[in-house]
Amino acid sequence: MSTQKALILPEKQGEWKVVDVPIPTPGPKDVLVKVVATALNPVDWKIKEYGYFVSDYPFVGGTDGAGIVEQVGSEVSNLAKGDKILFQGWFTNDKATFQQYTIVPAEITAKIPENISFDQAASVPLGLATVTTGLWNHHPDAKSASLVAPYEEGGETTYAGKPAVILGGSSSVGQYAIQAARLSKFSPIITTASPHNEALLKSLGATHVLDRSLPASTLAAEVAKIAGGKPVEFVYDAISLADTQALGYDVLAPGGVLFLTLPVQIPEDKRKAGDKKIVNVFGNVHSPENRQLGVEQYSRLTEWLKTGAIVPNKVEVLPNGLAGIPEGLERLKNNKVSGTKLIGHPQETA
Repeated sequence: MSTQKALILPEKQGEWKVVDVPIPTPGPKDVLVKVVATALNPVDWKIKEYGYFVSDYPFVGGTDGAGIVEQVGSEVSNLAKGDKILFQGWFTNDKATFQQYTIVPAEITAKIPENISFDQAASVPLGLATVTTGLWNHHPDAKSASLVAPYEEGGETTYAGKPAVILGGSSSVGQYAIQAARLSKFSPIITTASPHNEALLKSLGATHVLDRSLPASTLAAEVAKIAGGKPVEFVYDAISLADTQALGYDVLAPGGVLFLTLPVQIPEDKRKAGDKKIVNVFGNVHSPENRQLGVEQYSRLTEWLKTGAIVPNKVEVLPNGLAGIPEGLERLKNNKVSGTKLIGHPQETA
């Protein structure tokens, strides 16, 4: 078999289309993976709408995957054919995940433990990397606050008892931000979300869940009250629209860090006046400055998932394999998804 089904954008801002493409060949340090599950992310619809990140077309989408190792490169020693793994895709056609087979460097994969399904595993890579690369990466070129990671010396004491705020806690990234704050022993962990997601977010480590529909002034006052006079030096804005960025910047104490997943919309004069750091995260472990952090993360990820230190998102599987993904991306674009990761099954494509 030399060809496979893939979901492509034929041209910039074109329409998604399922076509036959060649199955790529792994290099010596790579594995070829049969993609069982792929997750949908906001970046996927934004690439279609705005042409972000991509210059070469036709383009295969998808940056979240879980599957079975089909072929192993000559220098790979940590994986064997038949292993079940999770991994992050990249913005090149041979490493994307909206297709039936893809390539991934073996050092940035993790075996899926028995307690996690392929669908759950596919919900992890991009969401988790969007948090960890911004928090714990020490590479000089990284978009990171270079905080002490929980697995490093002092990682469980440096931030213990310090308040953390996560805006948009029920989003995929927000859920992993809550868990990262919990691993670093931040407390209290305050998040904003719809009230129906409160139980879920508390199970992940949030200590307080504030109704995201409250006025910004009310939310800021609640955060200050819960923090009990302690400075809020950690704000992760998983939504990063103009209003959440403004709230995040306002509740942040001087010397603190605001993490953003979208471009900065806080006025420059306001930023100049405040002694507050902004980190615009880029959550992909394939990029050179994030690669070592990715290697460290994936070496621990199997154990984190096995013990529940990291809990995957809730998932909803879309019908019709790759052909069902465009409709799912429309739902994401129109904010019709809450607290759940949409999953496609490339092997079920007609």
